[in-house]
Amino acid sequence: MHQIWRQLPFFIWLIALWMLLWGQFTPLSFLTGLAAAIFVTRVFRLPPVTLSGRVNLWRGLVFVVTFFVAVVRGSLLVAWQVLNFRHQPRGAIIAVQLLIDDDLIMTHTGVTASLIPGSLIVEADRERRILYLHVIGVDSDEDVEAQRRAVLGWEARIVRAVGSREQLAQIEEAAAATRSRGGAPV
Repeated sequence: MHQIWRQLPFFIWLIALWMLLWGQFTPLSFLTGLAAAIFVTRVFRLPPVTLSGRVNLWRGLVFVVTFFVAVVRGSLLVAWQVLNFRHQPRGAIIAVQLLIDDDLIMTHTGVTASLIPGSLIVEADRERRILYLHVIGVDSDEDVEAQRRAVLGWEARIVRAVGSREQLAQIEEAAAATRSRGGAPV
């Protein structure tokens, strides 16, 4: 019974995802989403994902608002790069060493970074916690470092919203170390 309660958020997410994919929030789409969620969870037996049990609604709202701003900003930036015929944007593959050793946090960070226009995850090295991204509009080493900081910022926002207390302590410790070196906070 305890296992059912732990997996309930994923079950609800599958139903919501089904309804979002169909673009309908009707009783019929709910019922078909329920059937699809039951089918997926029974046929494709995946190992259970352990959630932290901690949700900070304020930090979650900050994440969502920041994410939407980044999507709009990224869209405008990519559009400008396409329309600016005087400057050819350069691309780069960069490696970002994540701080948190958690598959769920790594997945959320990778998906978030990929959804923002201008960057795309090309590989994830689970054992070493490294995300490899292809980014456009990179003209200098400073641009590469800014992109790394941006991805680490997304990881920090996700941990602050839904990470465990231990993960939160790791993020805060890393942020304090970065501030003491005079760098931009994570």
